[in-house]
Amino acid sequence: MLTGWLAGGPPPERAVQRAAVKESLAALVALAPGRSVEVRVPPFGAVQCIEGPRHTRGTPPNVVEADPRTWLALATGAQSWADALATGRLTASGSRAVEVAALLPLV
Repeated sequence: MLTGWLAGGPPPERAVQRAAVKESLAALVALAPGRSVEVRVPPFGAVQCIEGPRHTRGTPPNVVEADPRTWLALATGAQSWADALATGRLTASGSRAVEVAALLPLV
């Protein structure tokens, strides 16, 4: 179901998208616990990961953000970090945000 969507097909039900995003974000946190980088996949979730200085107030200095389809394509290896950045479907700000790229794909 997700594979077809990631290849350009119709989107699965919202609940399926949400579950896949949440599970992949949980896998990222399990792989790289910490609070140095915030990964956002609106509207389904946001997590903090990667060890280092903890962010507590305001906008975090290291942020990765993508739409659900792009995030899941990155998490499964269907799309590269560089391609997602080049198309503008992924934003990565801060010196440590790129560390998330080294953790992908998750599966």
